[in-house]
Amino acid sequence: MRNIINSRRNNIPTLVLLATVLVLLIWSFQTGVTIEKGMPPITELNVILLLFIGFSAALFGSLIGIGGGTIVLPIIHFWMGYALPFAIGTTLFSTIFTASSGGYGHLIRQNLNLKAILLIGGAGILGVILGSWLFTFLATQVTLLRFFLGWAFLWPAIYMMLEVVKSEKNPSEETKTIHEPRWGWGVLGIFMGLSTGLFGLAGGYILVPGLIYLFGAPVYITIGTSLGAIIPLAFIGGSIKLIQGFVDINTGLLLSASAIIGAQVGSATIKRFRTSTLKLIFGVYFLYFSIKLIASYFSITI
Repeated sequence: MRNIINSRRNNIPTLVLLATVLVLLIWSFQTGVTIEKGMPPITELNVILLLFIGFSAALFGSLIGIGGGTIVLPIIHFWMGYALPFAIGTTLFSTIFTASSGGYGHLIRQNLNLKAILLIGGAGILGVILGSWLFTFLATQVTLLRFFLGWAFLWPAIYMMLEVVKSEKNPSEETKTIHEPRWGWGVLGIFMGLSTGLFGLAGGYILVPGLIYLFGAPVYITIGTSLGAIIPLAFIGGSIKLIQGFVDINTGLLLSASAIIGAQVGSATIKRFRTSTLKLIFGVYFLYFSIKLIASYFSITI
């Protein structure tokens, strides 16, 4: 009985977050919040697609530990036709709610290191402010932005494919220790924040391999810590993108509504899955988009 009561109490923040997103979504539709010219219309089919994309991205992002933004961004840009600056801004805006849900899911299961979250997240704020400022210059240079984003996608592609083929064992999962020096955590946080502000990817694809291979962190603790550290960066970066006018609110809220649920499912089931197959699939997926983005800079269509 006590476990049931605790479980229900633990679900309250998630339900409040979901209710908040739904209220904002109803408000945005009723007040006639419009999207920019050239953006895809919010048809019934697109609503279903966005809800499915948000849920799937948050679920798989939680399982492979790099966040859902890297999955959402190329889909809404290449397959749904969102202009790249708006795809970046909208993806980061939706990450505010996804990271909050996923981070809380790992918090109640104690799959994180709070000291690392505070230091990495705090240092990352500096990076996200700088990255958001640089983004204003790249937003008008879409071809150049695609080039840099392509290189950003290359890193998680290589990381995940190497994870599959490497023979070394991961650090022990019985400890929550993330090795020092702590100033190194801060440096990693700054790079993570810079990526968040520039590319809207929330930086998990930098933080996860960084904590595992540079600081010997256990995989599950790394994933929870990454999502926790992303929360302030996504909030600040997403808010800046919203103020700058690079967020389609309707799309962002639709992605967020289902992503909140997907992140909870992912954090609850992560220890039941062998993620090597998923990492291989998404590694190839990210490699394809990396090559596609870089090739477009040289006017090569793939």
